[in-house]
Amino acid sequence: MNRVQARTLAAVTYSSIPGWAADNHAEALAAFQLSCQEMLTTGRGFAGSPRFAGRRADWLPVCRAALALGAQTPAQARSFFEKHFTPLAVSLAANGSSLFTGYFEPEVEGSLTPGGPYVVPLFRKPEDLVTFDAATEKRIGVRYGRRVNGQPKPYWARQEIEQGALKGRGLELVWLKRWEDAFFVHVQGSGRVRLPNGRVMRVGFAAKSGLPYTPIGRILVERGEIARDQVSMQTILAWLARHPDQARSLMWHNKSFVFFRPVELERPDLGPVGAQHVQLTPERSLAVDRAFYAFGTPIWLDTAVPSGPQGALVPMRRLMIAQDTGTAIKGQVRGDVFWGAGERAAHIAGLMQSPGRVTILVPNAVAARLPR
Repeated sequence: MNRVQARTLAAVTYSSIPGWAADNHAEALAAFQLSCQEMLTTGRGFAGSPRFAGRRADWLPVCRAALALGAQTPAQARSFFEKHFTPLAVSLAANGSSLFTGYFEPEVEGSLTPGGPYVVPLFRKPEDLVTFDAATEKRIGVRYGRRVNGQPKPYWARQEIEQGALKGRGLELVWLKRWEDAFFVHVQGSGRVRLPNGRVMRVGFAAKSGLPYTPIGRILVERGEIARDQVSMQTILAWLARHPDQARSLMWHNKSFVFFRPVELERPDLGPVGAQHVQLTPERSLAVDRAFYAFGTPIWLDTAVPSGPQGALVPMRRLMIAQDTGTAIKGQVRGDVFWGAGERAAHIAGLMQSPGRVTILVPNAVAARLPR
């Protein structure tokens, strides 16, 4: 087990956690049960030995107990967590800061065939996109790319792809109306495409180009276009709408490019499949830094979220389940809340940038061994 920094974790009692008794633990248990199905079969979230995870073997008895319960009342679910888990408050790293943001499943208009207003493609994964070994990655600076005459090269950048680098290869999955729509589906990593016949096609992450992700909001701040404390999806979209002649060149600064696949999901009431390979649960799934947390870890989140048209902050205290990750999610007190789909989800996710605190729940056997 990897050592953790001294005093990073501190044992607390459930009665000392503000809001613990008021939460609907049945919702968290249902999300945890989805994670347990994956943990019992593959346990991919333990790859790399996350610092606060312990051993997968210690989680398996807890998962079997959770799955044996089926649906539970909130009180019964709360009792389950209190019986099988030890709560550990997580401190910030030296000179660290906390940040909790949100993401959602966007819905856009599209067509399976190009023509008329449908001119912007989402692409399938190209066959020449490959994963490099560690030595090659270290040498050329990217994990994914392509081989040209046997030599490893970075993959095409966003601008190159949008200007035709993949044209004529039959990789177009679906066609959208606006470049901005495609860009934000890329940012979120999944989406719902409403077709002309009214059917909704869901697309999910298939691969990424491997080139660095550059937040265009940061570029607008550096240019003095948007104040740092005003950056949100809403303010970025408003700037793009006001500057249509500059919109695409701004988006091209983000060289990272995402490829998609059509997905048929077992449960239409849930979100897309996250990095743990389970469907995300709105307002219960959390994207985390995999260096610290194994997928499936219950995490008590104490933060604030935007509410109402003006985005006033209101407290949010609830039990989340680590089921996803992201390029920008770095740090032990850092997370991205999945809010679901629809206007409300987009509004909250677009505005959310809040500090917060986390208390992780780990199986009792793991807590006995984690240094603190």
